[in-house]
Amino acid sequence: LASATVERLATGFRWAEGPVWFGDMGSLLFSDVVNDRIMKWEEASGALSVFRKPSNYANGNTRDRQGRLITCQHKTRSVTRTEHDGSLTTLLDRFDSKPLNSPNDVVCHSDGAIWFSNPAFGPNPHESMAAPELPGNIYRIDPKTGQASVAVEGVAGPNGLCFSPDERQLYIVETGLQFDPDPVQHVRAFDVAEDGSLSGGDVLFKIAPGNADGIRCDEHGNIWSSAGDGVHCIDPGGELVGKILVPSTVANLAFGGRYNSRLFLCASHTLYAIYVNVRGAPLL
Repeated sequence: LASATVERLATGFRWAEGPVWFGDMGSLLFSDVVNDRIMKWEEASGALSVFRKPSNYANGNTRDRQGRLITCQHKTRSVTRTEHDGSLTTLLDRFDSKPLNSPNDVVCHSDGAIWFSNPAFGPNPHESMAAPELPGNIYRIDPKTGQASVAVEGVAGPNGLCFSPDERQLYIVETGLQFDPDPVQHVRAFDVAEDGSLSGGDVLFKIAPGNADGIRCDEHGNIWSSAGDGVHCIDPGGELVGKILVPSTVANLAFGGRYNSRLFLCASHTLYAIYVNVRGAPLL
């Protein structure tokens, strides 16, 4: 990483979040949360355009196993799927007869299950986040029934999440409550059973300075996490491998590009990218 250069691809956003790579389009989609839109950046031309506005204050994004966009929406307090024809399907907006809080980040398992974080961060009118009515938990949407269940509870401010390449571990960011003067700053590691149940949950790493938000795994199982000074790379044993220093606070990140070895960084008002010497764990 010492010889790599952080490139500024675009700027002028109010809170860039939720990057996801679409190789078939050669493009990156990401949320500009406060501006209520999803943006599209094209690798071949560098062109930037609005993919969707309004976006219902979209935050986290990912792709499912059919290549469809899955999005966490603050305004509708829901997790949605963009179908191939462009229409939107609401996957979940309530649990135990109560509306979701403000779904934050989302990942898909190879079995088709959708896992997402639903922290109790609100209210926040700038991001259309309502006052929470549910505890901050991680939920799993069953691929066969469409029903949701609590996958993880008791995490203080569940945020970003990602699977290891073999899907035997689920890593979850624990950031504490919003505006907490003493954030917990943890990345926790859970073991994933074949039936989707979790065990463990020990603290793998404590981010400092700042705290983690979005996380991704590379092909070797290293965890790349946003942090107060940029991006931290952590090996599966919880040791810090290295850092990428970024001039503004990184909220979330995603691997992409032609060889899946370009790391895209959503950092406050700016979209950055850097080529790294490893490929990201494939989402599909």
